[in-house]
Amino acid sequence: MAKSVASLLFVLIALIPILGQVPADQTDFKLALPNRQGQLQWHAAGFKIVESSAKPDGQEIGIRGKDESGRLSFLGFLFVVSRERSVTSAKCRDGEIDQLKRTNRDLRILATSEIGSSKDLPTELVTYSTKAVYSMRGFAATGDICGDLEFYSDQAINPDDPDLKVIFQSYRLEPSYVPQFKDVLLYGTLLYRQQMYEAAAPVFELALTKLTDDQSGLTMRRMTTDQAGMSYGISGDTQKARSIFQAALAKDPDYPMYYYNLACADAQEHKLADARIHLQQAFDRKANMLPGETFPDPTKDDSFLPYRRDKDFWKFVESLR
Repeated sequence: MAKSVASLLFVLIALIPILGQVPADQTDFKLALPNRQGQLQWHAAGFKIVESSAKPDGQEIGIRGKDESGRLSFLGFLFVVSRERSVTSAKCRDGEIDQLKRTNRDLRILATSEIGSSKDLPTELVTYSTKAVYSMRGFAATGDICGDLEFYSDQAINPDDPDLKVIFQSYRLEPSYVPQFKDVLLYGTLLYRQQMYEAAAPVFELALTKLTDDQSGLTMRRMTTDQAGMSYGISGDTQKARSIFQAALAKDPDYPMYYYNLACADAQEHKLADARIHLQQAFDRKANMLPGETFPDPTKDDSFLPYRRDKDFWKFVESLR
């Protein structure tokens, strides 16, 4: 399955607002895992996300951000605490700080405190320094998940810093939050961007279950189906990829990329007669590409390039450009 098809590029462009790659006036940051209740959130004006990551087991998502001045940076993580079913904010803090102490002998704890109310999960704060770096971290936990938000700087920071005080007053873990389509899609996309295709595939499938069948969800369903099928195909599970695209065609027979991706699966299985049929069906429907999408050039697709010496097949492929 080709990794360079236009639908992938279109998905990533469409996801820019979700991924947080927006101008520096970003203010609200939210993290959720694909298969756990709970959402970590905070408000930090003037920061933008510069890096995002996810683990293939579905148990950790993280972002790194910087402010406009360059004075402060943050690391935010939401993760599952292994072997814990009822973790507290204090347990999460102690576990992370103890691990940090083992690798940083010069760590100095400057202050600890707790914020929160009876209506919210308490947040444990700890401020410390390691060599020339100063950090302030807040921990919030429920069930088996923990939120960890760290602000750090090469300049001294403390709990009374007005900027940090406002941020941590907004910092909370909402335990009843149920992951939405955009949360699951983001997680799968982060895995895909890290070339963790096998791990990304079932996450995209899970995202599809969170979409409605109305017309407003059609574009996202098409893009997410493309991502799920391509992830399975690239990771070697051609049969699973094929089943996803065939199921999609049964409900949405006018979208050309389903046929195109079936042709890719055919080519991987050396079924060139079937590949020709599906490529022609895709080409015949190219007017139905999504806005912003471009019909792929099959002469540049990794799925078909191995057959360049098959004159009849390659002449057909070239005719579709």
